[in-house]
Amino acid sequence: MKNVVATFGTVLLLTAGVAHANVTVEDADGNGSYSMEELAVAYPDMTDDLFAEIDTDDDGAVSMEELTAAQEAALIAS
Repeated sequence: MKNVVATFGTVLLLTAGVAHANVTVEDADGNGSYSMEELAVAYPDMTDDLFAEIDTDDDGAVSMEELTAAQEAALIAS
């Protein structure tokens, strides 16, 4: 049973890493979130309105979770 749990945990971690491997945005300042400027480098068509739509918690930055949700909703390419 321990081997099953360990294997499942390893697969889950590897899968999570693959899901985030498609992100093409660089966190240039290393603060753990993405600014409008950082997203505009990866997505030249980024507008203020689209950024605001992706920034669901209205904190002025896009988290990895918000970025992933926007990609899954096809707001931006993955």
